[in-house]
Amino acid sequence: MNSFNQRTAVRIAVVSLLLTAVASPIAGLVAHEQAEQATVALAVEESGRLLHHLGPIALSGPLARQNAEQAAALLTGGLFDIAEIYDLDGLRLATAMTADGRKVEAQLPGHLRPMDGQATDDSFHLADGRWVLRVFVPLRGLAGGSGGVSGYFEGVRVVSAWQQREILHHAVATALMVGLASLLCGLAIYPVVVHLSADNERKTREILDSHLSMMEALGRAIAKRDSDTGAHNFRVAWIATRIAERLGLRERAMQSLIVGSFLHDIGKISIPDAILLKPGALDTDETEIMHTHVGHGEEIVTGIGWLDEAVAVVAAHHEKWDGSGYPRRLSGDGIPLPARIFAVADAFDALCSRRPYKEALNFDTTMSILQRDTARHFDPEVMAAFTPIAREIFEHLAAASEEDTRRLLEERVRFHFGL
Repeated sequence: MNSFNQRTAVRIAVVSLLLTAVASPIAGLVAHEQAEQATVALAVEESGRLLHHLGPIALSGPLARQNAEQAAALLTGGLFDIAEIYDLDGLRLATAMTADGRKVEAQLPGHLRPMDGQATDDSFHLADGRWVLRVFVPLRGLAGGSGGVSGYFEGVRVVSAWQQREILHHAVATALMVGLASLLCGLAIYPVVVHLSADNERKTREILDSHLSMMEALGRAIAKRDSDTGAHNFRVAWIATRIAERLGLRERAMQSLIVGSFLHDIGKISIPDAILLKPGALDTDETEIMHTHVGHGEEIVTGIGWLDEAVAVVAAHHEKWDGSGYPRRLSGDGIPLPARIFAVADAFDALCSRRPYKEALNFDTTMSILQRDTARHFDPEVMAAFTPIAREIFEHLAAASEEDTRRLLEERVRFHFGL
């Protein structure tokens, strides 16, 4: 399992566990509440059935109390532990209760007479932990010669311990099921995320590969325009990368350096052949025209997506540490670091490489020239990072073909571009 898949697995597991930790208790509470409501609803429904079975109860006149006591006795012992009958004015006419009812009677909170003839219910837990349901149901009778409400029935049920356990077990089972569902969901999502990520990574690599291939093609085209083989681009980009690694450049800055090293002279495509390919020294006017290649190159790469990475090097690769360069006469830290690194790499390769108009200089002569121009042309910090690895680089490139340097650079490019 690669590092991305490991991170993905850990993150999905953490999210799944968090969902489980949050959702399971909520699901358990909801299930518990629903079970309590179902029990209350059952008590209300069953009390209505019993009262309907009793038929109309007359709670006025000389037989009111007798009728009430008879009804209370019938309602007690099966579904209810306490049964009380009230007349329309709220006067209690009869009470009947079981042994459990007598145990909880003193702990019951007070109540108000139901309004508008509607059945009501209440659920509460007593101080001793008992769970009690209380319902108020209107009684239909013959008061006033009508079939309207003649009084009210209050029923109290002490929910048994086994029923409470059943409700608790149901709530716990629901919580566990929700937790398991969260974990299974995370388990099911993981391969989907990994697959999508792998597909996205593949497409990203293809795009990056095409960009780098285009970068290489542009570099070769520029080199051909300047009567070069293109090996210089590979060498100078590899040297610059080695220096940058010692200076701690990473990610975007390193990518900017690599692309910029390849395309540093892209502006030369705008320079006339008569000047670009002139074998002798350029006069003042020709030199001025040649210097415009920096501005042209900056215009070409600016705003072109991934080519934007090259701007730092393209725009400033002819600037000098002491401010005597061109085109903006930047100096010191005002010059972008990728351009300062490139300046050292470019000069080193130019001095120790053979060109049609000159022979290659040996290592010591090359380094003496670079040291002489340190703090004038070159950044002293960059030179300090380059000097310890300069001989290794020189010896490595001395016997390397263009294909060898291409492979050297490709290895660093793939590393720093994540390919």
